[in-house]
Amino acid sequence: MLRRTMAEFDVKAGLQLVRKRIDEVFLQRSKEVQGAEPILVAVSKTKPAEAVIEAYEDGQRDFGENYVQELEEKSRHPDILSQCPDIRWHFIGHMQSNKINKVLSVPNLHMIQSVDSEKLATKLDAAWSKVQPTPEQPLKVLIQINTSGEDVKSGIGPNEAPKLYDYIKSNLKHLQLTGIMTIGAFGFDYSNGPNPDFVSLMQVHRSICETHSLDPESVLVSMGMSNDYDKAIEMGSSVVRVGTSIFGHRAAKA
Repeated sequence: MLRRTMAEFDVKAGLQLVRKRIDEVFLQRSKEVQGAEPILVAVSKTKPAEAVIEAYEDGQRDFGENYVQELEEKSRHPDILSQCPDIRWHFIGHMQSNKINKVLSVPNLHMIQSVDSEKLATKLDAAWSKVQPTPEQPLKVLIQINTSGEDVKSGIGPNEAPKLYDYIKSNLKHLQLTGIMTIGAFGFDYSNGPNPDFVSLMQVHRSICETHSLDPESVLVSMGMSNDYDKAIEMGSSVVRVGTSIFGHRAAKA
């Protein structure tokens, strides 16, 4: 298991600052922007179990991991299993088909935020139907959309996303499609105006809601990280994925 190799960081103080900022921005958000109150997912990649437990003790329940091996290790860590019974794990990294069964066996798996093709969705649906003991609920998933068009990023194109949304909703009864997600390009200069990745994702959100006559608050929008989660909330984000602002600067991955 990962060990703390950096100077101590006050996880609870970081959490409280992030929560305060989320509340401030959400309350100030334009009433024209429709969306649910933001969910904070604490991104704990490269962080040890002790850091997760500290955040949990301060009331945090949703945690995100990018790497399958880390998710497996942390979710089965004896201290987390005993001290964090209501933890909710989100897998937010690129999902490879050969890792599906490993991810679906994670204790307290709550959501997969990175479904980006009919093929992957179909395999997840089939695998979830075979999980033992039989799950009480469908597997919650988000569609990952590559709004920046970068080759290095996973995700389906914005124009193809509504088709994938329809496919999952119509055909895959073991999946509960709850919204959409993007990572977006890093380092956007907000002096140039709104982030085009956020604009693009909100356009997809609007299209899906209008086509299916859905309440905008019922379709989650996962966008925004430590450097721009407040800007994302202003635009309509209902899930923010924050790591550095809570856990401090990450140690370099070996």
